Amino acid sequence: MVNKSMKILITGANGFIGKNLHVRLNEFKQHEIYTFGRGQSISELEELINQVDWVFHLAGINRPQDPNEFKIGNADLTDSLCLLIAKSQQVIPVVLSSSIQSNLENDYGKSKLAAETSLLNLNKQTANPVFIYRLPNVFGKWSRPNYNSAVATFCHNIARDLPITINNADASINLVYIDDILDAWITLLNSDLSNLSNYQQVIPEYTTTVGNIATTINAFKESIQSGITLPVGTGLTRALYSTYLSFLPTQNFAYPLIKHEDPRGVFVEMLKTPDSGQFSFFTAHPGITRGGHYHHTKTEKFLVIKGTAKYRFRHIVTDEYYELIVDGTNPTIVETIPGWSHDVTNIGNDELVVMLWANEIFDRQKPDTINFTI
Repeated sequence: MVNKSMKILITGANGFIGKNLHVRLNEFKQHEIYTFGRGQSISELEELINQVDWVFHLAGINRPQDPNEFKIGNADLTDSLCLLIAKSQQVIPVVLSSSIQSNLENDYGKSKLAAETSLLNLNKQTANPVFIYRLPNVFGKWSRPNYNSAVATFCHNIARDLPITINNADASINLVYIDDILDAWITLLNSDLSNLSNYQQVIPEYTTTVGNIATTINAFKESIQSGITLPVGTGLTRALYSTYLSFLPTQNFAYPLIKHEDPRGVFVEMLKTPDSGQFSFFTAHPGITRGGHYHHTKTEKFLVIKGTAKYRFRHIVTDEYYELIVDGTNPTIVETIPGWSHDVTNIGNDELVVMLWANEIFDRQKPDTINFTI
């Protein structure tokens, strides 16, 4: 949470990082956001500098047709920005999105290093706070294929059944996720700037290979056919999965599942996981009983979504019996217990709808499901 209202300028606001930053800052509903982009003049930039409290300098050139544009769009623009801040005689913290290529001897790297140098000189001469982030490959929603990173290109092409090109699958690649960048910058907005160094780093930074990225993104696509999702809740895989979904064409926002239907009702498997079981749901018409079996090891959790169900349990050795009634208006988890036969009966007047989680994917060769009438 940003604690105080500020006037914030984003240069390059129409770019991939700029769009994400603009949206995130607007979510706080307390800032005035100003933007500067391609086609605007230095005089317009000066007007903006004289109004704002903070600058995120994201504008730059990284894939021009003319190499001279590197100097104009990266070095010269940053130099102009620094001169205008010095001229304003105001303290206006500046964040620069630089690149890990700034230490390389190529036109792009040289122009980024020159931009860093201009800001460091501003800091030295005026004590104006400057924070430089040498970003590796950045990925996330709204990135551009064939422009921002291989991740964007792979996601775009794989989501559309287009081929991808990999020159060296073992090539190492360093990545940072867009939301982690924004988290770092918003934290910076709230920080005491006096003891911070000029060079800052986004954490986490991921190191992987080009081949692993391609394999992972292809697996996201294949999971739609198999129904088995990857572990997408943490780390790099979580971020890649979110990025891949952001590239889906609208016609792929939804896809059908197989519905197993018989006189009792329907059964649908929603999602399977490699190591955390599967999610399903079933229905039962009034008076219908489903189940009537036990498991040695497999366990399940039932949740009545709609209707009224009677669960019956019988210990397969001691013959002990237990039953309970659950109504969908009072969400209740019912466990199946190894060694106890169980069934569920719709005792209401409406269709019974039950969500089901099993701790393992159903294996027809080893189902661990033994019929046992209660």
